[in-house]
Amino acid sequence: MTPSRDISRLIEIMAALRTPVTGCPWDLEQNFATIAPYTIEEAYEVVEAISRGDLDDLCEELGDLLLQVVFHAQMAEEQNAFAFGDVVEAITRKMIRRHPHVFADKEGNLASSHVKEVWDRIKAEEKAERAARRPPQEAPSHKSLLSGVKAGQPALTRAMELQRKASTVGFDWNDPRAVLAKIREEADEIEAALDRNDSEGLAEETGDLMFALVNLARHVDADPEAALRATNTKFERRFAYIERALEAQGRTLEQASLAEMDALWNEAKSAKQSSPEERKQAGR
Repeated sequence: MTPSRDISRLIEIMAALRTPVTGCPWDLEQNFATIAPYTIEEAYEVVEAISRGDLDDLCEELGDLLLQVVFHAQMAEEQNAFAFGDVVEAITRKMIRRHPHVFADKEGNLASSHVKEVWDRIKAEEKAERAARRPPQEAPSHKSLLSGVKAGQPALTRAMELQRKASTVGFDWNDPRAVLAKIREEADEIEAALDRNDSEGLAEETGDLMFALVNLARHVDADPEAALRATNTKFERRFAYIERALEAQGRTLEQASLAEMDALWNEAKSAKQSSPEERKQAGR
């Protein structure tokens, strides 16, 4: 097969990869659950290319993300559930419906301030329609305030949304210092789990601590995902300082002690604090 600008060629390639006997053994072993982590990873790589302002890389990463859509659609078609064309039809129908101010049959413009209001109302209508189409046994027995928070979001983002939803009915702290006290409480519980050598408890308490940290970020108007991304960048920069310093000494990381690396880390920390861009990213 030769490359093509036509989406049909990509669909043909994916179908060939999934063809029993002649296809790719790895691709044939995959299912929705095993591919889902790759889908999330590719979405993050799109975001990373955007943050770097690298449009050439963005083009490639968008292709990788598109492949994920084609992969899922191919597996669904094999189960006679839906095909790629159905995915396209569904999203085009949705976009037309959600933009009546653009695609309406009759003339009439909608003020930009009202666009999101209309979008949210139509989304709610679509959600109700989908719920009505579900078999009765799939209908939830209890309608929770939190049921609208999508499960497929990154964990940090979903934690933030769950907390925001709960806060709308007053289930929230009024002071960031109260959240800080909760963080200390969760840290104490981790220490207690360490004392008990309770691996299961450690995992649970670590999750509780992370949830509390997201709550603190929300209360101080920081985006936890962006804040962690900025810290990752800072870590990489400081670690690179250690590598360069050791290289200048004619040594490798493996030849240095932890104490020596820690001293170089502190040098890096003193030499250059977080850049303005990192601070900006953390506060988004």
